[in-house]
Amino acid sequence: MVLTPSGKNGGRNMNKAPDKTLGVLGGLGPAASAEFMRLLALYAPARKDQEHPRVILYSDPWIPDRSSAIMGDGKDPGPFIRESLDKLVQWGADILAVPCNSAHFFIDKFRDRLNVPFVHIVESTLDEAQNKSPEGVWLLSTSGTKHSRLYEKYASERGYRLLVPDTDEERILQDCIRSIKANDYKSASESMKNIYFQLLGKESLPVMAACTELPLAFNAAALPQEMMISSLSALADACLKKLYEDTVYSAFQNRGA
Repeated sequence: MVLTPSGKNGGRNMNKAPDKTLGVLGGLGPAASAEFMRLLALYAPARKDQEHPRVILYSDPWIPDRSSAIMGDGKDPGPFIRESLDKLVQWGADILAVPCNSAHFFIDKFRDRLNVPFVHIVESTLDEAQNKSPEGVWLLSTSGTKHSRLYEKYASERGYRLLVPDTDEERILQDCIRSIKANDYKSASESMKNIYFQLLGKESLPVMAACTELPLAFNAAALPQEMMISSLSALADACLKKLYEDTVYSAFQNRGA
């Protein structure tokens, strides 16, 4: 990522850290949530430790698989996710975020009953996609997210165009996600290159990495950053805007994908 803030000191007022604490439910999967925490630190308009936001990370990889449950082949993770988010609030979180796209299928069922604001990864990612590629994007996600039509639901409300891979391309995509979860970045890189060039051969649009493992595969493949909309990056952006209440952070937003 190349940060390109404007003005003196990047247009940043470094006098004050956010008053609010961010609660993050991670572990879904672990590599993705670790990258999310890295992006929060990288993007934060801070020059010293005390200017960064307070973050409570609760990483629980034992939560049942979200995609399997959506496909009707696994235990419902919804109650576990809700319990974990409630714990974060009890521990002092003022704002909540979950760097896992498929988890939001279950979160949507109780989002309006959460006691603090929730930063929604689908809304954040579509905001960034519409800004960077108004003509549409290729939707890359888990099979569960695709089956749930979670992104299609939110995109249709905006009139935003999403293209989806075919069955064979979907199979390659799932292999890519599994490889990242298994820490096999070489295989993930090869799978990502394969599907990326297949999709761009059909229509040259950016890919929207709507699974939080996929930005890791895209980066490992050394593909052009301007051709990816990262759900991890979009969520980190949205959380920092919420934490800094847009005043300090807005001048710091003009960066690469």
